[in-house]
Amino acid sequence: MVEVKSGDTVRIHYTGTLADGTVFDSSDGRDPLEFTVGAGQVIPGLDAAMPGMAEGASQTVTIQAARAYGPRLPDAQQSVPRRDFPDDLDLKEGLRLQMQTSEGRTVAGVVAKVSEDLVVLDAIHPLAGEDLTFAFTLVSIV
Repeated sequence: MVEVKSGDTVRIHYTGTLADGTVFDSSDGRDPLEFTVGAGQVIPGLDAAMPGMAEGASQTVTIQAARAYGPRLPDAQQSVPRRDFPDDLDLKEGLRLQMQTSEGRTVAGVVAKVSEDLVVLDAIHPLAGEDLTFAFTLVSIV
């Protein structure tokens, strides 16, 4: 029986849930997720769960925030003057935007708060600070 080791490319079907049971992502109805174990292509906690598994095996792991998307960082929020946005943009809490840093890097962000004069943007991953549970099955070792 072949078992997964670091450097193997694997395919898994998975369902990811939050502590309250809310599903935040799933491969249901899609092709399996393919990644190379130990290459940093998935969150560290999921990567660490793979070695030793055999094709067809299933498991459920709960990954602490630190081994998932990290903690929520208050300094990841930035206030931007409302006038810096196009007038026709319907700014509301939860709106996802692409932002460009002063160094020219593109980052994803979410509108956290909107006032008459300011828009607060949050550039941290929406799942930061969350413990995540993954139920998954190893479909194949490529």
